[in-house]
Amino acid sequence: MISVIIPAYNEAQNIRDCLISLSSQTLPRESYEIIVVDGGSADNTIEIAKEYADFVFIQESPKVGGARNDGIVRAKYDIVATTDADIVLPPHWLERIQSLFDDPGVVQVFGPVTPKEGGILNRFYLSLANNFARIGYYTKLFYFTLGCNTAFRKDAFIEAGMYHTVDAGDDLEIPRRMIAYGKIMFCEKLKVKFSMRRYTQFGALRSVYEWMYIVYRGGDSHEYQYAKRNYR
Repeated sequence: MISVIIPAYNEAQNIRDCLISLSSQTLPRESYEIIVVDGGSADNTIEIAKEYADFVFIQESPKVGGARNDGIVRAKYDIVATTDADIVLPPHWLERIQSLFDDPGVVQVFGPVTPKEGGILNRFYLSLANNFARIGYYTKLFYFTLGCNTAFRKDAFIEAGMYHTVDAGDDLEIPRRMIAYGKIMFCEKLKVKFSMRRYTQFGALRSVYEWMYIVYRGGDSHEYQYAKRNYR
């Protein structure tokens, strides 16, 4: 049994594809729940979400990390997975997550990303990100986990203190605390389609620079576009 948490904010153009992919998993639909946590959308994100999700509500905690926390606290299953409203998930995504948690010592799993959009540059940038994640994982120096493609044991996640409510880097920081509760696993087959729309709009190098700067500053910033795209 798995609970899937999706934070969403003005994602009417994207969330339907995400929810359709989640509703078409190889696991029986009754074996997982879909929870959408809305950040106060001004479009019809909520109406679309209600067509597919088991539970849709307005977030109470600030920022995207808070939205994920709100959803996980309300989740009814012991395994909780997080993704984003503009992600498309392969049919075996939840089944693979389930199999990874067959090991009782595992408390967090994550995987790579591929671009939804075409283009050599998009594939190149995400190849760099995936190789960075592999280097960190296999050297055990760091864990480059992304909130769009990760899952936790709920009790360990809550005991570890949940996501920090910051503008950026909450998904990169959480494994530093999770590792104290068990094993973190990277799975090559746990791959999702990631939207490059923001990197296309604002420029990949600029977006990466802003993200790294915000993370270095401790996760909060109001001067960069990256932060302005966040929830509440």
